[in-house]
Amino acid sequence: MKTRLENIGHNIRQRRKLLNLSQIDVAVDVGIDRAYLSEIENGRTNVTIGILYAIADSLNISLVDLLAEPSEQIKS
Repeated sequence: MKTRLENIGHNIRQRRKLLNLSQIDVAVDVGIDRAYLSEIENGRTNVTIGILYAIADSLNISLVDLLAEPSEQIKS
């Protein structure tokens, strides 16, 4: 069973790949380091709500979809 942080990271990675964006593309848009985004995507670090909102905006997705359980599909 994945942790909540792993679920969030999975949703971010899934959406980023759906949009054909690199980690660098998203990190630059959000204003964070690429390595930090990698840590988020791998569920290895806690993330602030402000950064989550910025990532959601960058990926043109709702925060609710980023927080969704993996069984719930992210809308394109």
